[in-house]
Amino acid sequence: MVRSIGADHVIDYTREDFTRSGQHYDLIFDLVANHSFSARRRVLKPRGIYIGAGMIGLGGSMMGLLTNQVTELVLSRFVSQKFVTFMAKLSKGDLTILRDLMATGKVTPVIDRSYSLGEVPEAVRYLEEGHARGKVVIALGT
Repeated sequence: MVRSIGADHVIDYTREDFTRSGQHYDLIFDLVANHSFSARRRVLKPRGIYIGAGMIGLGGSMMGLLTNQVTELVLSRFVSQKFVTFMAKLSKGDLTILRDLMATGKVTPVIDRSYSLGEVPEAVRYLEEGHARGKVVIALGT
């Protein structure tokens, strides 16, 4: 699925541990964040960049996310690699552009599952499992 939207190299975290592959990377764009700072640092090239995007972190909670961010902020000052966290902050203008791109077919959203408003607890449980392969949608109307 990720290759179909443009990725050159994809690692399935359920089948392969990229920190034990022996490879070193210029850039890691991590959507799962299931490795420690030191493990990620070991597989980055000396001037490599690690981007953690939209992740909850090792703790599986907001506290885990904050702990990881503080750790990376402090420790990254002492290493040659760059560690950044990306969290989207969308505006109405951004959403309008995104809507237009989807309407013209230039962007195709990847939707894993859809739930009704009454199924929100099931949707949250599914998300907490950490294996969604796309967006999980809550439909507000029929």
